[in-house]
Amino acid sequence: MNEEKGLIIIPAYNEENHISQIVHSSIHYLPVIVVDDGSIDQTSLLAEKNGATVLKQVPNQGKGEALKRGFREALKLEVDFVVTLDADGQHAIDEIEKFLSLYREKKPDLIIGYRDFSKMPFSRKLANTFGRQAFSWAMGMRILDNQSGYRLMSRRLIEKVLESQESGFEFEVDVIVNCVQSNFMIDWLPIKTIYRDEKSHIHPLEHTKNFFRIVFQTRKKMKK
Repeated sequence: MNEEKGLIIIPAYNEENHISQIVHSSIHYLPVIVVDDGSIDQTSLLAEKNGATVLKQVPNQGKGEALKRGFREALKLEVDFVVTLDADGQHAIDEIEKFLSLYREKKPDLIIGYRDFSKMPFSRKLANTFGRQAFSWAMGMRILDNQSGYRLMSRRLIEKVLESQESGFEFEVDVIVNCVQSNFMIDWLPIKTIYRDEKSHIHPLEHTKNFFRIVFQTRKKMKK
């Protein structure tokens, strides 16, 4: 990226089964920060062994807070953009280059990797399809994937989303709201849909309640 300085941020919670391979592969593209969100396994140790800088927060505070911790560190390092990806093995690391290429070409503030819902297990397909439709209604625009954690974000968007009050998985939804409301540029990139042995850290009832809360909050904001 020559004049542009980037960083990969990986929030992780008890991901010792995947973190070594993910960090080892990612670090070939950009420096990596792993934010260990209260893990009780070997996540931090394995991430460090494979070359990542590890930030720890104890106790577990949620994916949103882990991302914000990483973003604050990124701003201290004066980066121009960050790539975020999950630590559970659902993201194809070689697709980082696609994000970098699109950023070089168009300089969007937010690039979201969108998945093919038809290739998901039935329960995930149902939840993601419904969530996408509900959030598209709230936003008044077509949203291809509101829950994907595979993203590239510009420095000015990072600065903006640090104001978010969301701490869990809903933070990633709020990032989209902040981007659109700020009249920042958003773009989309098709990514591989991978499901193996990973376990979701989402608590279904709590997540559903919070998702509907943010959907209706967003609808009110966008109608103003």
